[in-house]
Amino acid sequence: MSKRISVVIADDHPVFRRGLREVFEEDARFDVAGEAADGAAALKLIAEARPAAAVLDIRMPQLNGLQVARELARQKLPARVVMLTSHADEELFDEAMGLGVLGYVLKENAVADVLAAAENVANGRMFISQSLTQMLVARRARVREFAGEHTGVPSLSPMERRILRMIASDRTSKEIADELKISVRTVDTHRQNMSQKLDLKGSHSLVKFAFEHKADLSALE
Repeated sequence: MSKRISVVIADDHPVFRRGLREVFEEDARFDVAGEAADGAAALKLIAEARPAAAVLDIRMPQLNGLQVARELARQKLPARVVMLTSHADEELFDEAMGLGVLGYVLKENAVADVLAAAENVANGRMFISQSLTQMLVARRARVREFAGEHTGVPSLSPMERRILRMIASDRTSKEIADELKISVRTVDTHRQNMSQKLDLKGSHSLVKFAFEHKADLSALE
């Protein structure tokens, strides 16, 4: 038998959380490493248990699901995220996708979808509840339109795209350099190159561009 997939569950509603736990515990593919009632406790548990998948409510006390996902990425923890949401909110969906979240499941579909979502994300595959796939299609269409309108975007290197997304998240050159383990001078060189490729003039034009197109940038490969 293949190794069981370890999972952490975080939701501030005890009845719903207990129900999710029971769903996972009844399936031999999974091992529940623990559960949490808020985002701060979830982050601590994930750091300690290092599960393959973390099932997170998008709205929790202390830290919400998006903040936990952001911290997991920053700390380079291996858990891949399934985000649970009560509403088909396009803005939250875009933010989650921008953070590298692979699973996105409507709570009303959780019993039917959460096992498949956890198995897929643990293996590096995306899983979106069928009722939410239109948001994914719309997101990809917006990115194609964005790249067509700004002809310099396709020429940006993967590193430049990553730095531009970080600028859009209001990171300074020093914060970017520290996270990427490169020098501030290298970050500034990338900024100059991006400004040239995007035909942006002025000292704050790149920051303004990044803020205005934050949602589009988060969807760039």
